[in-house]
Amino acid sequence: MSQACLEALAPWLDGANIDLKSFNPLFYKNICAADIEPVKNSLKFMKKNGIILEVTTLLIPTINDSEQEIEAVAGFIAENLGKNTPWHISRFYPTYKMLNIPPTSDALLYNAKNIGEKAGLEYIYIGNLPGNNSENTVCPNCKKTLIRRKGFNMIKNLIKTDKCPYCEKIIYGLF
Repeated sequence: MSQACLEALAPWLDGANIDLKSFNPLFYKNICAADIEPVKNSLKFMKKNGIILEVTTLLIPTINDSEQEIEAVAGFIAENLGKNTPWHISRFYPTYKMLNIPPTSDALLYNAKNIGEKAGLEYIYIGNLPGNNSENTVCPNCKKTLIRRKGFNMIKNLIKTDKCPYCEKIIYGLF
């Protein structure tokens, strides 16, 4: 979004999930035909203006899956958007113009989650990997499962206000 668009929408936006596809400017130029700086600026603007923010990164094997790249994305989120900003790490499946690239391995997804945890991120979700426990919301303080999900379905939600019912930690989001 342009800065003018963001400024016009900000008063009306409660939340947004923005793709941060890579932290490599060449990825954005060659794969997306775009520039990474406007994406980073939009994310920072939204955070500064009180918009509930979530970030999604699709991990594409051999394209944006190096440890350095994952560390850079996780570090940017932690340092610029806050450690409580949810990060969705999504599994890639071959399609359209990338049929020659294999799906993201389970090991790579879990390694990215570990890197995010080392960066201090409190809410990390693994997407497009059916049956994993990383689609649930867990309290960063007491580690109790607060929201249980299966795919796109919410199975159970224990959050009634904005606090963990077990330890009273404020949970990031709109409830």
